[in-house]
Amino acid sequence: MNARTIAATLAVALLLGAAPAPKAPPPVPPADPDAVTHAVAHVGGSAIPYTARAGTITLRNAKDQITGRMFYTAFVKDGSDATRRPVTFFYNGGPGSSSVWLRMGSFAPLRVRTSNDKAIPNAPFALIENAYSLIDKSDLVFVDAPNTGFSRVLGAGDPKDFMGIDQDGRAFTQFVQRYITRFSRWNSPKFLFGESYGTTRDCVLVNMLEDAGVQVNGVVLLSSVLNFGLGGGPIAGGDWTYVGYLPTEAATAWFHHKAGRGKSLVAFVNEVKAFAGGRYLHDLAQGSDLSPAAFDADVARLHGYIGLSETYIRNSDLRVPYSRFEKELLRDQSTVVGRYDGRYTTYDLDVNADRPDWDPSDVGISGAFVALGNRYMRDTLGYRTNLQYRPTAYGELGAPWDMHHNGSDPPANVAPDLATAMTENPHLHVFSANGYYDFATPMYATEYTLRHLGLNPALQKNITFGFYPSGHMVYLNPAALATFKADLARWYDDAL
Repeated sequence: MNARTIAATLAVALLLGAAPAPKAPPPVPPADPDAVTHAVAHVGGSAIPYTARAGTITLRNAKDQITGRMFYTAFVKDGSDATRRPVTFFYNGGPGSSSVWLRMGSFAPLRVRTSNDKAIPNAPFALIENAYSLIDKSDLVFVDAPNTGFSRVLGAGDPKDFMGIDQDGRAFTQFVQRYITRFSRWNSPKFLFGESYGTTRDCVLVNMLEDAGVQVNGVVLLSSVLNFGLGGGPIAGGDWTYVGYLPTEAATAWFHHKAGRGKSLVAFVNEVKAFAGGRYLHDLAQGSDLSPAAFDADVARLHGYIGLSETYIRNSDLRVPYSRFEKELLRDQSTVVGRYDGRYTTYDLDVNADRPDWDPSDVGISGAFVALGNRYMRDTLGYRTNLQYRPTAYGELGAPWDMHHNGSDPPANVAPDLATAMTENPHLHVFSANGYYDFATPMYATEYTLRHLGLNPALQKNITFGFYPSGHMVYLNPAALATFKADLARWYDDAL
């Protein structure tokens, strides 16, 4: 072929829009080396020697190209039989959150000293031995989602390949498979532990793992969001939102001495739940057909349950969004209550606003968790990296979160995934942990979801509920953490 023919051929190819050669993925930097240390935990009167490892698992695509690395910290009891010793994978949610919160506050051998229902004082913060660690029951692996924490999308990876319900599930499925391969844990009992959106991940992940031949013994759902339509979306004319949040509003009013005087928290909340799912739901469904007498009766009932004035409730047409409740409950004190935890309060700048500008239960603990998380991973565990730790990465993910699931449009509902996994594996146990004061993922919506999975009654018995006098992050209340640990210890024994 002469030069003129070659030029003509190239010209025709350009005119026809021939695709350019595939672009090679960017080079992948070498992984930072794993950090391995040894320590002893003291739980329940026993000394438990363990090995801590901070490191990464590399993810690959179908072409065996590197797409990312997921950071984890693992705490493994020394000298145990890996075929009998459980391993539990922990992760937070967001989506877009690292797992610094669970790693530093819940069941690892060390935890941040919290101030229960008050903001943690300024630095220096305290990292203390965790008497309620789960290391007496299981090895513990805390995992950061792609592009959060020290996890990164790399090489042939694209953020959109990870940022979505199904995409995220596939990434975590690969992580678990590669972890249990690398550390010879294929025959170990396996547990999943998700918080918040991590419970959404739980349902997708357990189903994907079982489809991949990785059978799971148990799933912990801490502060769940499974059916996004039920928790806060427009179903049943939107009235289900108010039904789902009412018991949490009542619990928060009880805590701040605005309602339920003379009654225990449990008795009061159970009374409100019965009203919410019965008369209240029925009356909201009547809409404009509700009689004036029934309307007045509901106004009085709600006043007694959530502590707001009858005028406010009446003007709200019996429907008080939780964001307005957070502002209104203590407005006379120029104070707002927390979203993640209604026990927390802060002074307000704009007293006349109808919703808070920030969440006191978020800003009150974040500084301590992030500071001690960095110090613990970098100094105590010795993980050396130039990467900046991303506690949350909403603005850095590189792609919007894809809320489509299994080809369906939002709002997503992953409860059927859990139902499928529990039916295919009738030995799968589920523990649902809920904080009474949690507005982010209200307990009553979770209860409704898990009691309407359509399971055979024999399988429904595999779901255990726990309710605690705390918020979204149950472990912020040390007393609640102690009870939570005791409940989980019994549950692990049953699941095994």
